[in-house]
Amino acid sequence: MARLVCVMLLAWLSTLAHAEPETAKAVDNKPTENRSEGLKAVNIYSQEQLIKMIRDKSYLTRVTGDDCQLVQDIEARAEVLKQPLYQYLWAEMLNYGICVKANPPRGISMLRDAAEQGSAEAMVRIAEYYHDGKFVIQDKERAVQYTLPAAASGDLPARMMLVRLFGEGYGSPRDYEMGYHWLYNDVFSDEATKQEALKLLMVLEAKMPASAVERAKQAHLRSR
Repeated sequence: MARLVCVMLLAWLSTLAHAEPETAKAVDNKPTENRSEGLKAVNIYSQEQLIKMIRDKSYLTRVTGDDCQLVQDIEARAEVLKQPLYQYLWAEMLNYGICVKANPPRGISMLRDAAEQGSAEAMVRIAEYYHDGKFVIQDKERAVQYTLPAAASGDLPARMMLVRLFGEGYGSPRDYEMGYHWLYNDVFSDEATKQEALKLLMVLEAKMPASAVERAKQAHLRSR
């Protein structure tokens, strides 16, 4: 029986993936009479598009801008296919009630699922919520725990978040040198991000011995 259900789900998803864009329209919270006729069909977002939307925090604006046409596709890729970036997007839609009824408990749970699959984006987002105390009780030490593995994997936003937390006095001082090293030796795609990183490093530097700062600035971090 379970196998039959799985087969039926996969068949339905295959139909969605190959359907004409018009069939991807989804029901949203807007009254039917307020929806404009002749909507421009929207294709499902690629992984590259999702990463860019997450990086510049435009994903919720994009979903509403597309008139909530992709809700069913997004939900299927998050809930059934368990694709981490779509879990992230679906989680945020649930957190803020975008095109669906708000459900932060389910949204945060979905973000945790994505983080457990290794999504650096999800780890950073959960860390931000714990840092700010939004949807969850503020716990900056837990924010460090979520950010560390993402920073270790090479994710720049995670490294900046980690250095920010260290600079605020959270996490273990034994890890300051490593966090400083990661961010100091990273590569930045724009000047604004680089300048923000430099400010974060200056704050953390004030909490570190001069010898640790010098080691952290080296291209390869050596043991003491």
